[in-house]
Amino acid sequence: MKYLKLLVTRILILSCLIRSQDKLIDTDLEYPVYKPVSTDRIISRRNYVDQLQGFWLGQCIANWTGLITEMDKIEHPFYTDANWGGPDQPNIWGNYVPSSNNIIDYYFIDKGGVWSADDDTDIEYMYQYLLDHHNVSILSPDQIREGWLNHIYSNENAPNSENFLWVSNESAYYLMKEGLVPPFTSEPENNSHYTMIDAQLTTEIFGLLSPARPDIALQMAHLPIRTTAKYDAEWISEFYVTMHSLASAVDDSLLIEKKLVWLAREARKRLPDSAYSAKMYDFIEASYKANPDKNDWEKTRDEVYQRYQKNSTDGYSYQQPFDAGINFAASLISLFYGAGNLPRTIQIGTLAGWDSDNPTATWGGLLGFFLGKEGIKRAFNKSNFSDAYWIHRTRRNFPDHTPGMEGEDTFQLMARRGIYIIDRVVLEEMKGGVNLNKDVWYIPIIKN
Repeated sequence: MKYLKLLVTRILILSCLIRSQDKLIDTDLEYPVYKPVSTDRIISRRNYVDQLQGFWLGQCIANWTGLITEMDKIEHPFYTDANWGGPDQPNIWGNYVPSSNNIIDYYFIDKGGVWSADDDTDIEYMYQYLLDHHNVSILSPDQIREGWLNHIYSNENAPNSENFLWVSNESAYYLMKEGLVPPFTSEPENNSHYTMIDAQLTTEIFGLLSPARPDIALQMAHLPIRTTAKYDAEWISEFYVTMHSLASAVDDSLLIEKKLVWLAREARKRLPDSAYSAKMYDFIEASYKANPDKNDWEKTRDEVYQRYQKNSTDGYSYQQPFDAGINFAASLISLFYGAGNLPRTIQIGTLAGWDSDNPTATWGGLLGFFLGKEGIKRAFNKSNFSDAYWIHRTRRNFPDHTPGMEGEDTFQLMARRGIYIIDRVVLEEMKGGVNLNKDVWYIPIIKN
């Protein structure tokens, strides 16, 4: 009996030591004692690690699935549900995006493989790194410029002369090489591509780095958004940041479909009523609600094409298939008709048309955050997803967090570093608290 008690004691001590070593503590940050108030929102840091892993995994699945059809269809005849599982067709340049079999289907990387970076994830990865590297919550114009020039290739020095930047991102990069900093890199007189989609796919993460406080998230995201976008493209990006931040504030008793509708309507308040983006949102939500067949997303997509691309309604003038506007419309179609079902949302986004990897990546990340890594496994009935991430496919000069392994990072490590950034945001920007023993954040909630 004495031996048994001694053994149990040793096991408990060892367990405590393991938990202590596993604590999420940023050694560069002081954690002052905080006295919570009754109105504080309490969020589990430990659960948030799984949710952030879900964000990165969901983004990668959706991004690489959407890439199969990127720029395939920008006018009639569009893809429909009947094309799912069928052959990929060439994009507007006559090319195919490499996939395992050139079939329109979900794209997965299994354990032992590595997820490749793409511009839907790599700039967000860079911004998270810069926040962590500089120990700040809000990046300065110079920190953004130096980060871009250090971590992004030019076409002149990139492997294979491909720096994986397009339209407004490309313009902003070369403006930075000339010495400009945000927000001047998105001013129309400097950057003619300020209306393009770029800021959407590079800034959603700021919403997750400021849980339940979109006011702080928008401050954090302001200059990264204004690196490449202004006016409607800027407001659309803020719409997505707001949704991602409020994902931690939505009523948890609601079904996922209802959560997303609430988030979208709250984010709609960020769009000026006179803006085409606001009118576009209102039209698409109304079209969805009026459609008796909630599987017939193609009906709303065809209405969007006719109303906005052909007829330039609501003050929107279609320019290119990379427009923030037409892709905002496409994203809302997959949001509403996907109804919170991750595989279905990715499927619709992939088939909807235009720059199809971007809306899919946005919702793949948000739904992945709601589901967490384990929930994504259940959604696809698949348990062996790779956790490895290869940032140096597209970017450069990042630490190798996984020496000896393919790729330089893992979603788990990326998520843990995200927790440390949120710790700083909660303490310094929100004036809230972090309880390391309970492993929670206390987030002061402001009333609108």
